[in-house]
Amino acid sequence: MYKAFITDIDGTLTDNRRRLSTKAVEEIRRLIDADIPVVLASGNTLCFLDCLSHMIGTDGNVIAENGGVYRKGFLGTRTVAGNKELCMRAYEKIRETVCPKEGELRLFSAELRHSDVAFSRDVSIEKVDEIIAGMGVIAVDTGFAIHLHTPGLSKGAAFEKLAAEMGISPSDFLAAGDSVNDVSMLKLAGFSVVPSNGTSDAKASASAVLDEPYGDAVAKALREFF
Repeated sequence: MYKAFITDIDGTLTDNRRRLSTKAVEEIRRLIDADIPVVLASGNTLCFLDCLSHMIGTDGNVIAENGGVYRKGFLGTRTVAGNKELCMRAYEKIRETVCPKEGELRLFSAELRHSDVAFSRDVSIEKVDEIIAGMGVIAVDTGFAIHLHTPGLSKGAAFEKLAAEMGISPSDFLAAGDSVNDVSMLKLAGFSVVPSNGTSDAKASASAVLDEPYGDAVAKALREFF
């Protein structure tokens, strides 16, 4: 039996319209009520995760910005890594190269981010990689946005540190994710699942690929494993 659960949100607890699975929420609440720790891990901002954690009912253990920010509990110390200023310089170079006349590549919650930069998927990841080559920044396409962060940051790296603060081994976690930014987290956990909508690299990194897509499939897995 696993002692804790760590999960991505978009595409894992939600569907392709970003609607949260109520079945997954019910199962996560069941874990919380049984004193089983839950960690929400996302490319989204810390304030978004705070709101979601409160509404789902978790204890506030979160990994935000794809590992650039993490925190144990709502009252814990926020840990921030990376170099947002460098990421912004890379974003500006991308914007100037791709759309100097057509307008902006839409930034997502730029003023609320501490570590990375996220923007709309209006340019291919291959083109982004070409533009930022040599700038000391990595680009990740999560399927919902393109993120820029400095090397060494990942959900898995933050997961390892957060688990240590929680006093739980990563091998005692069940993990769920669906995309390339979840791979490091999926590999580190004791057992990991990916819904059928997951990307090929996420599926290749998982212990099991679920028969169904999105959050309802994860809810079913939680009933089985916990």
